[in-house]
Amino acid sequence: MKVLYFAWLRERTGTAEEQIELPEAVKTGMDLMLWLKQRDEGYDYAFEDPDLIRIAADQEHVEADADITQAREVAFFPPMTGG
Repeated sequence: MKVLYFAWLRERTGTAEEQIELPEAVKTGMDLMLWLKQRDEGYDYAFEDPDLIRIAADQEHVEADADITQAREVAFFPPMTGG
């Protein structure tokens, strides 16, 4: 699965994108965030407040509890503001 990070998530994780093997226990966007938090301090900092983070699976916005097991791409980004 390709995982993309935008804005301050990219800065905190130190990467814009990566390929991962989705662990069997990871089923939802929230599961993925919690799994990523365990990788190192940067990921822990990036995902310290999961309620602020928006998720897209295959370029469609999804809720944190949505099943992502069939997604080819998951993107994480902060809330967007309009103007």
